[in-house]
Amino acid sequence: MKTFSAKPHEVERDWYVIDAKGKVLGQIAVEAARLLRGKNKPTFTSHVDTGDFVVVINADQCVLSGTKETDKIYTRFSGYVGGKKVETPQKLRLRRPILLVERAVWGMIPKTRLGRAQFGKLKVYASEEHPHEAQNPKVHEVR
Repeated sequence: MKTFSAKPHEVERDWYVIDAKGKVLGQIAVEAARLLRGKNKPTFTSHVDTGDFVVVINADQCVLSGTKETDKIYTRFSGYVGGKKVETPQKLRLRRPILLVERAVWGMIPKTRLGRAQFGKLKVYASEEHPHEAQNPKVHEVR
């Protein structure tokens, strides 16, 4: 019996919609990363992008467990002296709510060319509306 290896041109891609309203951010990110990588498929191959497209809606209404909303810190550095920027999820939600979901999912996929290609299939929207109705996305439930 030979080991199966998926070919890039043979991959069938589906579209999934995840509603983040009232769901925990980490659980949304886990499901989105799993679908983006293709780990839910029997044809998963680690070196081929076998994942699906994922649309996350209501990203501004996801919740963080515990006191992470005020205690967690996102840090970035501009490269200049004194260029350290610190932000809590509470402030980030006011400024740009889709970044909460994008950063959580980015942390769960490989930091390689393949991972960047998989991350490109993630579409995050702060509201209920999205422009991907023509793809007939399936609803994916997060527990």
